Amino acid sequence: MQELLIATKNKGKVREIEDLLRPCDIKVVSLLDFEKMPEIIEDGKTFRANAAKKAVMIARHTGRLVMGEDSGLEVDFLGGKPGVYSARYSGENATDELNNAKLLKELSGVPLEKRTARYRSAIALADKDMLVDVVEGSCEGVIATEIRGTNGFGYDPLFLIPSHQKTFGELPLSIKQTMSHRANALREFLKLLEKYLLLK
Repeated sequence: MQELLIATKNKGKVREIEDLLRPCDIKVVSLLDFEKMPEIIEDGKTFRANAAKKAVMIARHTGRLVMGEDSGLEVDFLGGKPGVYSARYSGENATDELNNAKLLKELSGVPLEKRTARYRSAIALADKDMLVDVVEGSCEGVIATEIRGTNGFGYDPLFLIPSHQKTFGELPLSIKQTMSHRANALREFLKLLEKYLLLK
């Protein structure tokens, strides 16, 4: 069985990736499974840059095959914010709750038709010698006017899918995994991984 190290300590992210990779005979481990790992400063200007940095840094440190993923929310009315700052939008001690509260405040009074947004995900593959490649995926939605649902993490309780009239916070994981930005990127990642393993 192929082992893949996910360069993250985000439990929600690990859970989603494990679920998506379960049919693929891939054993997933993450930074949560290791005691000492270098700290990764996410200072890239794009999701691609951050994903690549995570993958390369951890692959060089461990000598393992590593996936680096970076994702976030882009709100059109806010000029694409929070973007790469999604996880720390409300400041140094940001939490999902504080980030969501800030987003709601900034969109206060903005009508639903102007609250268009998308989740983006970039996933990088690296081994001890190189960055193999980076793939991307996205999912279009609208920012709801209030917190809805307790599923998922991040901005999921605010990310409304118009076709379902429910947020990712309300939809079960099984439905989210058919359409999310991370699921779309992961489908491309699996093609990349398969090609890489065939050439090795």
